[in-house]
Parts: sequence; C-alpha cells; structure tokens
Amino acid sequence: MRAIQLDTLGGPETLRPVDLPRPRPEAGQVLLRAQAIGVSYAETRIRSGALPFPLPLPVVPGAEAVGEVVETGEGVDDGLLGTVRVGVTGGLGAYAEYVAMPAALTCPVPEDVTPLEALAGAAPGAIALALLHRARLGGGETVLVEAGAGTIGGYLVAHAKEFGAARVIATAGSPAKRQRALDLGADQALDHGDPTWPDALPDVDVAFESIGGASARRVLERLVPGAGRMLFYGMLSGEPAAVTAADLMERGVTVVGCGGPGWAGQVFGTHYPEMLARLGSGRSRAVVHETLPLAEAAQAHRLLESHAVTGRVLLVP
Repeated sequence: MRAIQLDTLGGPETLRPVDLPRPRPEAGQVLLRAQAIGVSYAETRIRSGALPFPLPLPVVPGAEAVGEVVETGEGVDDGLLGTVRVGVTGGLGAYAEYVAMPAALTCPVPEDVTPLEALAGAAPGAIALALLHRARLGGGETVLVEAGAGTIGGYLVAHAKEFGAARVIATAGSPAKRQRALDLGADQALDHGDPTWPDALPDVDVAFESIGGASARRVLERLVPGAGRMLFYGMLSGEPAAVTAADLMERGVTVVGCGGPGWAGQVFGTHYPEMLARLGSGRSRAVVHETLPLAEAAQAHRLLESHAVTGRVLLVP
C-alpha cells in the first residue's frame, strides 16, 4: 500500500511517500480502506520535534481517518465489515491507504454527512464539546477563546453561547482569522500576535487556554478572583502555561488541565459520537479548508504551518 513515512525529525520534506505492507488489524481493531485522512497542526509540531512525542522512527504519522471497514481483528463484530466509519488510531499510522485503529475509537458516519465532513468535524468538535462541558458555564459569563478561528477554537466560539456564555472574546493572528472568529459568533477579536493583547481583556470568567507560555499568566490575572477558571489544553507557543501555584492562591482561581488518558477517554467515548450526531442534525458544521492527495502530505504540513488555514486540511489516497 502507499503510505507516508517519517524517517527523521525535521521539516516537511522529511515526510516521504513509500510502499509498505498492508497492516493487519490486531485484537480489538478494525482495518479501514481510507477515504480521507486528517492532518493537524499538532502533527507538524511533532514532525519538527517542537512538541515532545515518543516516535519509533521510521513511522507512519497521523491519528485520524475515515473509510470502509475491510477487515476486523479478534473480538470485533464482523457486522462492521463494509460499513463506513470515522475514528482515531490512538496516535500514529493514519497517513496510509489502509489504517488500523481500535474499533472502540470509531463511529459510523451519520446519514446526510459525507465521510469528509465527518472526519473534518468529529475530533476537533469533540474536543471543543468536552471543554465546554468541563467549563460548567452557568449563564452570563465572559469567555475567552484563544486561537478562536482554529479547528478547535472555532467550535468553542460557535457554541459557547449555546452553553451559557454571555460574551465571547476570541484571539487570532491575522485580520482574516479575526473576522472569521467574529463571523462565528465572537463579540470581540484580539490579535494574539501583539504581545500586549492581554491588556485589552476585561474581567474573564472562563479562559480556554491553548497558547501557553508567558501570556497565560497575564490571562490568569484577568480571571475573576475567587471564581475564574482556566482550561489549559494546548501549547501553540511551544511552552507550557507559565502559571504557578502561588498565582492560583493569590487570586483564588482554578486551572484545569485537559489532557491525559482519562481526558481522551471522555473526549472519544462521549463527545466524539455527540459531535457526529450534531453534524447529522445540522447543529454543528464541518469546514474543510483543502483536500490534497496523500502523496502531498508535506505540502499539507506547509499549509498548516503557514497559519492561513481556517478549516481542516485532509489527505485523500
């Protein structure tokens, strides 16, 4: 089968097309004949070495795919054969014509949703829904969404008021992305490329923190004392949030780390099917920025690294 292999950490050119044996599904897995493969910004950071991640090089990257089930592993219902499902591998192996993944991490593609739409919306939408549920908005809050035009941030902006937010402030790094955040429902959009952007914040009840680094501490200083909460789920800056226990004690606020196996189980066990149901009912909408042939995975990474993307980038075998 055709696949994309990463031999060494580095630039996009380190992703190269290769011929590899078709994988066999292990116990509990299904094998998909991929119709589309998701590419994420986090994968560009892993490829470059900027985001620490254990990689058994050489390796086939990628974590998301949609396709027809053509083989099942031990313990998996053969009734899944021939169905179209979307899911995640749990880490690696998706940049290929055939993708093995745990059956428990796949869901059927709903009627009236194309496979590409299901793939584009399911994972980032599920993460956004998990964050919104975890924030426990009670109604009337001011919410900050960093990277509010991104794949996850866009869903946070689009659905925050549905969950109870009264005002949504987004950040984005370009005029086009700030306008997109406003179009999605943000009341204000700030330029997070400007190092002084936190100075423009009013008091914030909930901050969805995905930038990390020094700006996170300045955002924390804008959290409502005694009740504010920050949900930390990303490090776009490449650095963890520069927030100490003393900072939390001083203001009496809460920082929630949204990661790890328990968090992933909640996202993909509960909110992944929830997001697919929303796509099927029209309550949420998937946005595909561009589709590229599988062999152009390096170009997909360059596109994401340009920071000009306002929807999902997908590879098609």
